[in-house]
Amino acid sequence: MANSAAYEAIVRAALAYTRLLFLSVPLPDDFLFNTIIKSTSKSRLPLDCLAYYRRMLSSSNVSPSNYTFTSVIKSCADLCELKIGKGVHCHAVVSGFGLDSYVQASLVALYGKCGDVGGARKVFDEMPVKSVVAWNSLISGLEQNGLGGEAIQVFNQMRESGLEPDSATFVSVLSACAQTGGIGLGSWVHEYIVDKGIELNVKLGTALVNLYSRCGDVGKAREVFDEMKETNVAAWTAMISAYGSHGCGKQAVDFFNKMEDGYGVTPNDVTFVAVLSACAHAGLVEEGRSVYKRMSKRYGLVPRVEHHVCMVDMLGRAGFLDEAYSFIHQLDATGKASSPALWTAMLGACKMHRNYDLGVDIAKRLIALEPENPGHHVMLSNIYALSGKTDEVSHVRDGMIKNNLRKQVGYSVIEVEKKTYMFSMGDESHPETGEIYKYLETLMSRCKEIGYAPVSEEVMHQVEEEEKEYALRYHSEKLAVAFGLLKTVDEAITVVKNLRICEDCHAAFKYISIVSNRQIIVRDKLRFHHFQNGSCSCLDYW
Repeated sequence: MANSAAYEAIVRAALAYTRLLFLSVPLPDDFLFNTIIKSTSKSRLPLDCLAYYRRMLSSSNVSPSNYTFTSVIKSCADLCELKIGKGVHCHAVVSGFGLDSYVQASLVALYGKCGDVGGARKVFDEMPVKSVVAWNSLISGLEQNGLGGEAIQVFNQMRESGLEPDSATFVSVLSACAQTGGIGLGSWVHEYIVDKGIELNVKLGTALVNLYSRCGDVGKAREVFDEMKETNVAAWTAMISAYGSHGCGKQAVDFFNKMEDGYGVTPNDVTFVAVLSACAHAGLVEEGRSVYKRMSKRYGLVPRVEHHVCMVDMLGRAGFLDEAYSFIHQLDATGKASSPALWTAMLGACKMHRNYDLGVDIAKRLIALEPENPGHHVMLSNIYALSGKTDEVSHVRDGMIKNNLRKQVGYSVIEVEKKTYMFSMGDESHPETGEIYKYLETLMSRCKEIGYAPVSEEVMHQVEEEEKEYALRYHSEKLAVAFGLLKTVDEAITVVKNLRICEDCHAAFKYISIVSNRQIIVRDKLRFHHFQNGSCSCLDYW
């Protein structure tokens, strides 16, 4: 780490000296311009790169080359400056480099990083010859924009084209597998890396840690981490986050302390988000308070919104509602409490600890901050329902209908024999729907025999009227679990849900783990739940 920082300082000093030399030349030629543009882009000095490019444009005696455009486009991507990037794209076309493979590959990366997936795809499809770099740029762009499934499809097309993937390809593919819960392909990639003797560098190792963590196997994630010959703050943070998301808060804090004291790796602000989140999910309030103080006192880092949200979440979950509320008001006094995420965390705590009066006030505040966010309206309706105010529930729901606000549709995904299946509530699109429903009915009947009772009528008010028929038994996660149990034998099943798991499904899966004698792993939008022998890894602290 120290050597890397020293090298970077030397490079920047050399570039500063080069700049002085450049400015001393009355009429810089093509070679000089291209050299300094390429150097500043490669050294992650994108603003300097664009400044030299602009100066080049004002010089009548020089012409840009494909190296000019690839370097400048890369700098635009680093800055996420799509507007400037499009201008450079036009200049490249006018200059005759619109079909240059290097320029096109850099354009795919630019559009992908700036969120214009359609633009990236258009440039890629127009390429007469598609290099590994171009494929990697498209796969990475899709994955970074939350389109993991499409990224995997493009990877399969790359393999069909006969091109050999490289380490950079696998980093993006593993990230896409982690996003979608595609452990089958992810495991194949890991085996391929081992069989081909590809070096397990920091980026690839960190991607594997994230893969196994997000697919439910924190033990395997730790195995990969221990096999890494070189680690950095990103790798340590990934492992801390893995422990935290699986409810292993104590291990996350211990690992953080080990990173600090035993290995001399300096944590960054992302590391602190991971540790504080782990403390919040495990109820480690004192440890969380200590970590939060260390952030500024030992490392001089200024807490951001994400850290504040973790603190409110941690205090609120643990029942310290007054302290959490006071924490927000202290931020409010300094103008730092405008983020809806802070109040959303506080609202969740109010619901958890049944402080409905405060919850209603906060929900109304959130609606004032983000009137178009349906989630706030749904939460307000839920709190009214829990407090028995059914008239208010109807009023909120009528308002949502009037303003055309629809809550996010829930769905669950499960992978069976390396094929991904998606279920929504009351889903009847699967060709084996009849068999799945019949098996689920049998499961729930057996669960009732050993003590399972459906969620109370009080909570049933939280769902839409038209959903009530399917609301409990046919939630997407129940259908996915039933399908997984039906199609596999003697193995744990993993389900990924895009929303938070509901209370009834959480209770039901404890019983299903008993009657099926199987481990059920559910990854919802917040964390993992490992159900086995009638209990959950979260210990009902969620």
